[in-house]
Amino acid sequence: MAPQDRLPTLLNRPSAPLLRVEGLSVAYGANRVVTDAGFELARGKGLALIGESGSGKSTIARAVLRLLPGTGRATGRVEFDGQDLLGLPERHFRPFRGRRMGFVPQDPGNSLNPVRTIGAQAMEAAALLDGPNNALRKALVLETFAQVGLDNPQRVYDSYPHQLSGGMLQRVLIGLAVLPRPPLLVADEPTSALDVTIQKRILDLLSKLQEELQISLLLITHDLAIAAERADSLVVLKDGAIKEAGSTATVFAAPSSSYAKKLHGDVPALNPDRYRPLREPGFRLLGAAPEKTPKIAVSGVTKSFTVDGKILTAVDDVSFDVQAGTTHALVGESGSGKTTAIRLLLGLEQPDTGRIVVGGEQVNGRSPGQLRAVWRHLQLVYQNPFTSLDPTWNIEKLVREPLDRFKIGTHQERALAVRKAFADVGLAEQLLARKPAALSGGQRQRVAIARSLVLKPDVIVLDEPTSALDVSVQADIVEVLLSLQAKLGLTYIFVSHDLALVRQLAHTVSVMQRGRIVEHGTVGEIFDTPRQPYTRLLLESIPSGAARFARHQHIEHRQIFNEEKIA
Repeated sequence: MAPQDRLPTLLNRPSAPLLRVEGLSVAYGANRVVTDAGFELARGKGLALIGESGSGKSTIARAVLRLLPGTGRATGRVEFDGQDLLGLPERHFRPFRGRRMGFVPQDPGNSLNPVRTIGAQAMEAAALLDGPNNALRKALVLETFAQVGLDNPQRVYDSYPHQLSGGMLQRVLIGLAVLPRPPLLVADEPTSALDVTIQKRILDLLSKLQEELQISLLLITHDLAIAAERADSLVVLKDGAIKEAGSTATVFAAPSSSYAKKLHGDVPALNPDRYRPLREPGFRLLGAAPEKTPKIAVSGVTKSFTVDGKILTAVDDVSFDVQAGTTHALVGESGSGKTTAIRLLLGLEQPDTGRIVVGGEQVNGRSPGQLRAVWRHLQLVYQNPFTSLDPTWNIEKLVREPLDRFKIGTHQERALAVRKAFADVGLAEQLLARKPAALSGGQRQRVAIARSLVLKPDVIVLDEPTSALDVSVQADIVEVLLSLQAKLGLTYIFVSHDLALVRQLAHTVSVMQRGRIVEHGTVGEIFDTPRQPYTRLLLESIPSGAARFARHQHIEHRQIFNEEKIA
């Protein structure tokens, strides 16, 4: 008997929904975080729970899986295959988790044990299968790894988590979740930390497995475009309550609630020209560029590293110019050389060859002491504000620190400068006394921007500044950045793998692949008439909601054709 023939088969009762949630409320102590939620998920279909952080979507998923923390308490009814799960004792529910209800968590790096091989952890998942011995279980693991697109299943089996990429780790988690062939798969933000091309491959994989195995998919996401592409129906959540629910076509094309309309308006892929008025000054400056010396000039820069005795060229003959008052984006997948390029620009690394000039001053070849004068006008906003802000300092001290280090102004002048920077990024003064942990992710990122602004720099390098944020918070941060650019004439270097966001924010773009710039041009040229296959691949990976509608239309046409043939 083939290994797959030993797997549990799915029940085939299409008349009743596989999952029905009625009147679900969740509280942590006296704090209620979900109120009276209800929805149904049909067999073999996909449903997306969407909303911002704190909306309750992950809490609902964990309530369904009974993975709430010890202080969490769920009431209402969660019916799976006709059986109410909330009333079951834990020992009676345990056979459901894993075997019949699979779970794909958000962060594969934190979901796998770093000191055990992938194979050792996979065999634990395979133990959920009844009957097979260890040899057959390993064969099933390797077969499933191949099914989820891992090219060398045995190598993956023998590897430790740190030896695999983020995309490979996410495929491992999906493989472990579908190994017992559960009727329901819950995927909690399964691609939020991945590049856009890897994101598309993972989402395509989930769709493929859903179709081939007739798995029902409960997808948790904050991105309406992803939800529209991958789900048959949507449930929109805010503050623990359902604001809107219905078929994907209805909610996506014509949202009725103001909150769903806001989510739709905040998706970069759906609103590429949203900030066009704020970017107009930069486009005008770009039109006059031939008469001006660029603010940033990177010429023939190369940087290599020695890794395990081998020479790795991270940046290979890279050149680009950036005009003052404009935004230049460096885009590409992880490993394309973007981060190394900005480290060279900031003087944190020295190039092997080439020249880097910022504001008329050469950056490369200077000592750290000589670079202080450059850093006074060249600042960086990191990707993750929580790790870049000292958790023991209050916000006022964090924003004031650059002024203290450069000994700029009197104590009173520094206090005024801090408050002005705070006002520029739209934060209230009462937050100055708080510490980073007491702020939301969006507030922390605004603090990081205020900290970079307080020195009144000419150039700010933005390293994936919104990748950890919900689309609504991201939209607020982008509006702050572009408003400041229009007001102060700032020059930005924007590093991102999110091309939809780049289209909203940038004036010029350099596309990087394996350390080289494969395409360069204005944002209109790159997005409207891309010349390189790699650029087209990146653009095709942007979720827009169109893919699912195209598939639905194809299915409908096929059904009509078959009905006409039968008639």
